[in-house]
Amino acid sequence: MRTAVRRARHAGATLGAVLTWAGLMGALAGCEGDTVFGKPRSAKELIRVTPDDRAKDVRAGGGLQVTVREGRLESVKVVRVQDAEERSVPGRLERDSMRWRPTGPGADRLALAAQYRVDAVAMDGQGRRVARHTTFRTYVPDKRFIGYVTPEHRAEVGTGMIVKVAFNRGIENRAAVQRAIRVTAEPGVRIAPHWFGRSRLDFRPRHYWRPGTKVTVDLGLRDVQAAPGVYGRQDKAFTFTVGRSQVSVVDAAAHTMRVHRAGKPVETVPITAGARGSTTYNGRMVVSEKLDVTRMDSRTVGFGGEYDIPDVPHAIRLTDSGTFLHGNYWSRGVFGRSNVSHGCVGLRDVRGGGPRTPAGRFFDRSLVGDVVEVRNSADKKVAADNGMGGWNMDWAAWKAGGAVTS
Repeated sequence: MRTAVRRARHAGATLGAVLTWAGLMGALAGCEGDTVFGKPRSAKELIRVTPDDRAKDVRAGGGLQVTVREGRLESVKVVRVQDAEERSVPGRLERDSMRWRPTGPGADRLALAAQYRVDAVAMDGQGRRVARHTTFRTYVPDKRFIGYVTPEHRAEVGTGMIVKVAFNRGIENRAAVQRAIRVTAEPGVRIAPHWFGRSRLDFRPRHYWRPGTKVTVDLGLRDVQAAPGVYGRQDKAFTFTVGRSQVSVVDAAAHTMRVHRAGKPVETVPITAGARGSTTYNGRMVVSEKLDVTRMDSRTVGFGGEYDIPDVPHAIRLTDSGTFLHGNYWSRGVFGRSNVSHGCVGLRDVRGGGPRTPAGRFFDRSLVGDVVEVRNSADKKVAADNGMGGWNMDWAAWKAGGAVTS
């Protein structure tokens, strides 16, 4: 009899235990998504941030987003700390307020060598407010590349100026780098890029710039991948203004230079050009540098020890290979009569440079970006990549030199 009672009691206890667990499981099922064992969902469970909290070496293409599993996001604030500078990351909530994503240029990419801070506030399915704070760091590249821009920032230049961007490293992904550089003008004009090799990208319009044009060069190169493991460093803009028009035409056979301003001839100057065996390049060249006095040594341009003049006055550089238009005080009786130089264009001057000499007057009235065109020389046309010789290339050929962007 006692045995039967014990068995009944044991069966009742077992049944009670089963009912207790069933009731608990029923309670869990009844609060699906809102609580765990009767407690509110944690901030980490409710608010998902990608990349993960405290993640390191996150790559640029990792993406950034904040989501909730239930309820809605109320606010998301993201701050990027890069180069000791804090910037807010713009973004927006989707219509259901369950996802936040960055917006604006480059929204699909993270900045490299940066720390991100994310602060999100959400309302869960039961109307409880939850907040979460996370941080992560992005990959720090070992190799960076930069672009050196010509002309200088805020310069006033001549109408023949070509925008030149020279890179310190070879560019393999030229399309990506080209897309990251924008050259615009006011008033507007079409501007096309042209690559010379892997380390130089030039920009110009179809015809010379209109006087008064303001040009902006925007280098959005920061974190752009130019080659495996090589990323851009710059995010900055340069501006310059186009001044008056001056185009000078050198006739090597007639030993003269006609100076035109605003399309009208204003002066004809006697010159001496390159002698036989060292003739001056034909074609359109652009003033890239002005030096009051410079040294010219024939050893630096492949003429051996033929000359070494320590004080050449009023030197105006036309090519990277060493073609100058400069003052000449050592040759007499040659200007307007004969060609005696080693490829440069010489104008009469005095030692030390005189302000009233033909060379001095031309120097003072010239701008970087002015055009000097040489005709009737017994030489070839200057190469398009020698200095700013790009005006010697027709528009179709120039445009064909851009990187494929599709």
